[in-house]
Amino acid sequence: MPNIRARLLVVLVVLLGSLTVAGAPPATAATLPGSLWFDETPLTVRNGRFVDGDGREVVLRGYNVSGETKLEENSGLPFASVADAKKSATALRALGGGNSVRFLLSWAHAEPTRGTVDPAYLAAVTDQMRAFLDAGIRVYPDFHQDLYSRHLFNPGSWYTGDGAPKWAVALGGYPQESCGICLFWGQNITQNQAVTKAQYDFWHNIYGLQDSFLDTAQKTMAYVGQHLSEAEFAGIVGFDPYNEPYAGSYDSGQNSRSWEQSLLWPFYERFRARMDAAGWQDKPAFVEPNLFWNANIGTQKQEGGLLDAGTLGPRYVFNTHFYDQKAISGILMWGNASDGQYATDFGTIRDRASAAGTAAVVSEFGHPLSGTVSGKAPTVDKAMYQALDSRVPGASWWTDPSSSGPVLSGSQWQWDIYSGRHHELMNDNPDKVRTSGDAWNDEDLSAVRLDDSGAVALRQDARLLDRVYPSAAAGTTLAFTYEDRSPDGSTTLTWNPVPSSLPNVSQLVGSGQYGLLVWRSGSGSAPTELHLPASFPTSTTTVVSDLGTAYAPPAYTPSAPIAAAPEPGGTGSRRLLLTDSDSGVLHYALVTNGATSPPATLLNAARSELSAWAAGHF
Repeated sequence: MPNIRARLLVVLVVLLGSLTVAGAPPATAATLPGSLWFDETPLTVRNGRFVDGDGREVVLRGYNVSGETKLEENSGLPFASVADAKKSATALRALGGGNSVRFLLSWAHAEPTRGTVDPAYLAAVTDQMRAFLDAGIRVYPDFHQDLYSRHLFNPGSWYTGDGAPKWAVALGGYPQESCGICLFWGQNITQNQAVTKAQYDFWHNIYGLQDSFLDTAQKTMAYVGQHLSEAEFAGIVGFDPYNEPYAGSYDSGQNSRSWEQSLLWPFYERFRARMDAAGWQDKPAFVEPNLFWNANIGTQKQEGGLLDAGTLGPRYVFNTHFYDQKAISGILMWGNASDGQYATDFGTIRDRASAAGTAAVVSEFGHPLSGTVSGKAPTVDKAMYQALDSRVPGASWWTDPSSSGPVLSGSQWQWDIYSGRHHELMNDNPDKVRTSGDAWNDEDLSAVRLDDSGAVALRQDARLLDRVYPSAAAGTTLAFTYEDRSPDGSTTLTWNPVPSSLPNVSQLVGSGQYGLLVWRSGSGSAPTELHLPASFPTSTTTVVSDLGTAYAPPAYTPSAPIAAAPEPGGTGSRRLLLTDSDSGVLHYALVTNGATSPPATLLNAARSELSAWAAGHF
């Protein structure tokens, strides 16, 4: 959090006229540590994929940073200081394997007084955002809200919210908040009359609420664009306009689909225009449909998915969340998740994005890490990552890889280094100090915490979180799978074993982790990249590809078909680089940590098996 001197400096800047609301970013900064010639280009959307400046398909994987924004203890900032942001970013890259974050912002703190943005808040969030950009992590900001606003709730409430400023709530004269018998905070969305009325007013622009929000969003985007270097701004992927939109209540004759058509989509078009005015015209809006469009409980599910918005195209990204509410309920799903549990749910996301003509991102997913249903987390989260990688369950992946579909981008909820160490006065009540979990409505989903020495430590198994994934494919990805062998208690979960029909590949992988990517080369010269987890030391990583074989891949040079290199940002994270010199040619690459100094005969035999397998399925 900025100190008094920093706040005064920002105010002085404003008085001198340096804070404007439009314009181009300043000159390019120095390249990131570990960068290579093909790094640091901005992303666009093309043919339903994120694409970098070299035409490579990019997959964004990471976390939400962070639920701390929903709290008041650090004045709506994701971190207490830039130093904490830097610590978090380094750990997110090195421990969590992330290359991107959904970066939460607070409308309440950006516009505490109607019509006036707080330059100190904008300066602080920009500095914290820069900590991630400087670690080589791409960012898409999100104006976050849950239950519309904390100011709808009184000091004795069971629940709280976040989002809209106090002045916005004061305009409405909303009824006394009450959710009745609500076992979960999310029930307030549809049952709390204060919340439903406030949401209704926002979407109908009562009191000009939506106008004020859009004004603040434009000023925020302009500030961020002007105060990042050109290279830093290239790392901003786009903007998520509004978290988990819901009507509050429908007008007479209206339903969820017509609400999306008549109110939600026009809002996104207005937000898109504000992005253009703020200098973000080359970045997509990450638009979310009605939050209940893909609920997996039948009584909650509502028709939606921006079905009437037509072809979204490259200026929009289809952005959705997925939580297994059956598993979270503790009643509707008694056992654990299993192989292919979410193949259909995530397949629906792929299909909807494809029909809309754009890329997809699952910007929130995860499962509680404490409480009565926390024992499901290892299997639920594994199944969600599996569904991000491929729409085919592990049991049938080897026999039907061509049905995999695109590898989905996703951001797990969440990455909060203050987990279990909060000091939040719930609804400003000094007698309700929240310290445990996420300190917000009894949630506990952070993948990390600070240990007693102040170091960032994972709360979930590293094999689950730090994964092999194709961060950039030089061409078109045809199929991908990753067997993380993450544990559920003392049991190692293996949902995608190498089949016995590939005995040499099976021997090579053994009991280790492995990833397999199949792609068709494009016309560019930049290599294909796979993130290498910490469990894949370069010295003991094996690669079998049509491009060649390698044990302990050498350092990258443009002439090396298989090589390793640091990932940009100087965090110690690494990547595998695969360089082809053709176009339109089928390629494959198996990467595993299961072998120890494998003989050339085994590598060649495994290569022959994989070549025949790939030719037979593609």
